[in-house]
Amino acid sequence: MVNAQLPITTTPKYNFPLPQETLHPLELPKHFTKLSLLSLKPTQQKQRLSTKDTATQLPTHLRLQQSISSTELFPLTPNPIDTTIVAIDVSSIRLGETETGFLLGVRGAIVWKESKQYRYLRLGPFPFHITQRTEDEIRRLYRQDHPISRLQVRSIPQVYIIQSRLTTLLERWMQSFIIRTTRNSIILWDGSLAVDTTETPASTIKELLTAAHNNGNIILAFSKMTRLSLHGRRLTDLIFKHPPPCLLRIKEHINHFGQIRLMGNVYVAKFTKGKLAFRMDADKRRSSIEVVEAVQNLLGNDSILQSYPETLRLAHIFSTFTATEVLALQRCITQKSGLRVITTLNLRRLLFGRFGKTQKGC
Repeated sequence: MVNAQLPITTTPKYNFPLPQETLHPLELPKHFTKLSLLSLKPTQQKQRLSTKDTATQLPTHLRLQQSISSTELFPLTPNPIDTTIVAIDVSSIRLGETETGFLLGVRGAIVWKESKQYRYLRLGPFPFHITQRTEDEIRRLYRQDHPISRLQVRSIPQVYIIQSRLTTLLERWMQSFIIRTTRNSIILWDGSLAVDTTETPASTIKELLTAAHNNGNIILAFSKMTRLSLHGRRLTDLIFKHPPPCLLRIKEHINHFGQIRLMGNVYVAKFTKGKLAFRMDADKRRSSIEVVEAVQNLLGNDSILQSYPETLRLAHIFSTFTATEVLALQRCITQKSGLRVITTLNLRRLLFGRFGKTQKGC
């Protein structure tokens, strides 16, 4: 399902035209939509849906500790030269449990800032019913000859991390599409260019970075949280005393940390006054001069609030599920798949009252 904003001005600041004039024909990967449909196919025995936990479950960011030896500061000057900014973000949410598994929804958003206009496109939501019955089908679909399916060729993950794997699958496909259909643009990712090799082969990110470089694009990945440190201090604390806008390059770092591989050079970005700063990763093949030029073009073309690009902020907002959307998805799945919504007994809350926090299981 692809949703586009109606041509209605909601505020004086934003007017989102339909992106049909600038977009290439966009088709979702067949194996992803097929997996969604097959997983919701009713079984002979009707299932009951539990709404025990409907809190948003977003993939966690990388949390590392390592020693970094030196830094280099770059003051920035916004450059208003016309540059296209594209941001990508994906979110997922637990919709409830059934007798044989659990339901989740996945959705992505792409936002463009071009010629002083914002436009966006939503992909999804895609509902999935994750059960033992669907594991073999999930495994087979992941192994099909598709660039993104290589992410999961080894085995089906444990149930409690399938959610993040499916989110990554959609995100990588969206990134691949934008990178290959966009030229001479700044592409913003949510997260970092660090790769957990147990989930995503480093070659996958390398291929995306190579394709972006060949099309004249530069990828800037912004992390809202980071555990990378210098002499016991978080990276984002190192730039507080410097006047914005500025960029701090971490000149030397370890390429590998356990099963984590860093695929980009690490920077700290502080674009506005205040205490907020963000880790920013950029392709290693891009020199510091190229990265600084790209960031200055970003500052000259995008709105910046609290040191964060507005295009990426909007991508996050449009991909996130609201409470009303969760209820609508639950009702839709109930009607289409014959699931009966129930509220299960929360033993921890029953035994411990308000101290009975939800505990993740395996």
